[in-house]
Amino acid sequence: MKIAIVFSSNTGNTEYLAQGIKEVVQKNDLVYFGKFQEGIDADLYFVGSWTDKGCCSEEIKSLLSSLKNKKIAYFQTAGFGGSQAYFKRLLDTVMKLIDSSNEFLGSYFCQGRMPDSVKNRYLMMLEKNPNDERILASLDNFEKAKSHPDFDDLKRIKEWAHSMIDTL
Repeated sequence: MKIAIVFSSNTGNTEYLAQGIKEVVQKNDLVYFGKFQEGIDADLYFVGSWTDKGCCSEEIKSLLSSLKNKKIAYFQTAGFGGSQAYFKRLLDTVMKLIDSSNEFLGSYFCQGRMPDSVKNRYLMMLEKNPNDERILASLDNFEKAKSHPDFDDLKRIKEWAHSMIDTL
């Protein structure tokens, strides 16, 4: 079975997870590893993205929308991680992009660090509204996200990748 690992990574988080998946699947028939480009031909696609406006990146939207009669395992990093309900909303949005002819094997989500520009934006907002609980919670989340994805996240995605291959 030909396997492709295709990802879009804005800050390196998703690429880090993709490298973990690569360690698991490289003993199989790995035909592609990298950012989306036309002409990738595989049976199983591990597709990964960072979170962009409550969905995946534009490149990954294009890829997912184009796949027909393939097996798909999806992974995503999100700065606002930690909430399974949030991850579920992200997955629901992504699933709308996937054609029904595909076999969706499963998904993996984890928190990812955000660029400092996000923190700076929160700090500017906090100056205007010093007691805003939402902004304070966002700053707290930013600090928690700084260490992710971490070693435990990498271990979990490797286990997940094994389980995706084992389902075949």
